[in-house]
Amino acid sequence: MPGPGDLSPREAKERFLDRRRTESSEKTVQSYHYRLKRFVEWAEDEGIESVRELSGWLLDEFETYRRGEGIASTTLNGEMQTVSVWVEYLASIDAVDPDLPEKVHVPEVPDGEESRDEILEHERGLKAIETYRNDPERYGSNHHAFLELAWFTGARLGALRALDLRDYHSDDQFVFFQHRPRSGTPLKNDSDGERAVGLPEPVSDVLDHYVQNNRWDQHDDHGRQPLLTTRRSRASENTLRTWSYLATMPCLYRDCPHGRERDTCDYIHVHHASKCPSSRSPHPIRHGSITWQRDRGIPAEIVAKRVNASIETIEKYYDEATERQRLEERRRPFLSRLSLDPEESPASNAGETQSNTNEITTHDAI
Repeated sequence: MPGPGDLSPREAKERFLDRRRTESSEKTVQSYHYRLKRFVEWAEDEGIESVRELSGWLLDEFETYRRGEGIASTTLNGEMQTVSVWVEYLASIDAVDPDLPEKVHVPEVPDGEESRDEILEHERGLKAIETYRNDPERYGSNHHAFLELAWFTGARLGALRALDLRDYHSDDQFVFFQHRPRSGTPLKNDSDGERAVGLPEPVSDVLDHYVQNNRWDQHDDHGRQPLLTTRRSRASENTLRTWSYLATMPCLYRDCPHGRERDTCDYIHVHHASKCPSSRSPHPIRHGSITWQRDRGIPAEIVAKRVNASIETIEKYYDEATERQRLEERRRPFLSRLSLDPEESPASNAGETQSNTNEITTHDAI
């Protein structure tokens, strides 16, 4: 009778994922799937037929192979962490040697590289937005609406997908992110992720145009009216990723940096958009947005509330302003108090500062 060690790497992966589905969110399970998929494909190419063949040497060979592909240290760290958890599971069911989990090497991320994952630089993000706003044919398209929402809210992909038409308040210019797990759109931090996020007027103008002219009037399987729709229903995460790739291609507003002609380039097709070296998925847009908001002088605590992240996370992973910029940010509100003009009293300046603070903290939408 076949034993647990006879499981193929692919079978062992699926068994592990089935176990995880009872303990983790579907998003976490998907993350495990994509990370282990690379290991399974490599193992099959190497002719590994059963997990009992796994050894410290083979695990090191896989890490070396992935490192040789030039992936980011953060990506390699995440993949090897997942392999480590998987091997621990295999050891718990006696499919591999009990000492094997100790032989999985999880490389550390060098200091400072945690914040170096892909980012849509603000120059590119703002240029893309400007191009869409000035192009009558593309203005208010689904790609444009998605880009404006993603950039000016800094929200995660799942939160953007979760928005219903009723969550967009055009008159008051804000969107409300709400946790609705029973109807298929949970937020990452559950009810703690619920918040109202204010939008600049030009963004609301774009969304108004999108809703009136380009949004498909559809309901999802739960009878809700999504804000971002396809011909059939609520846009899936894969669809929104494709919109993101297509909306961030630099050939929209400049010559292709890779020497291609847009009219004949395969990357502009929906099935190949992710292959463009310069296109960006939603997370780099979030990264670029958060960094830009901080560089524009918005306090970390306000940005944290807008994007549903801790202040510590904002400062560690997204805050890339220079020390000179931080100095200017700290001192700018107080420089007028150093004036020799007696009419510019500290009391009047303090009152102005307090008024501005109240305007921020008492507004319904952050």
